[in-house]
Amino acid sequence: MITRMVVQTTSWLAGMGAILFLAAGDWGWPQGWVFLGEIAISSFALGFWLARHDPALLATRLSAPVQPDQRPWDRAFMAAAALVFVTWLVASAFDARRFRWSVVPFWVEAVGALLIALCMVVVWQTFRFNTFAAPQIRVQSERKQRVISDGPYRIVRHPMYAGALLMFVGTPLLLGSWWGVLVVPLAIVGIGFRAVGEERMLCGELAGYEEYTRRVRYRMVPGFW
Repeated sequence: MITRMVVQTTSWLAGMGAILFLAAGDWGWPQGWVFLGEIAISSFALGFWLARHDPALLATRLSAPVQPDQRPWDRAFMAAAALVFVTWLVASAFDARRFRWSVVPFWVEAVGALLIALCMVVVWQTFRFNTFAAPQIRVQSERKQRVISDGPYRIVRHPMYAGALLMFVGTPLLLGSWWGVLVVPLAIVGIGFRAVGEERMLCGELAGYEEYTRRVRYRMVPGFW
């Protein structure tokens, strides 16, 4: 499984790097390499940690993006999200490096790198407490899925999505693209839509989840939503 994780992660990083640097038109783009390096270190660290501490979750994370029992609307969402993500990377690279429309101070880029690191910490804590954190919206009856209410799930109902928000803000800041930041509201709406859809499914199909939503009030941002 470790070999599979290394191959899939390397392929994903290579694809993302190709998109970024081809769009930027500059293979020496420093911010692009810092971003790719930070994602690579975090991804491999999480992968090796899962291989040691939760192989079942790692197998789930490495599974095909489309599953037979996955909600049809979620399949469409994931396809649309992938398209938006690629377009976002291309637009950020165009803005930050190829045409240099944006001028972003170094300290703002550093904040972006910090936000990405915080995102990875949140993801790690999510994996640490929730062995059912699959990328697809489905109830994992074959693994006897249950409600998770420990760790970050005591604060918000969707800590993984909360971490993703940090990534969406941090990435364009690190790359140096103000235009990339404009995509963040769209990402927030998309993640919110998915969170609501996921909760409707879990309330109807996972014992105890509706009661959990009454105990933990906020979905992603404490005190707000």
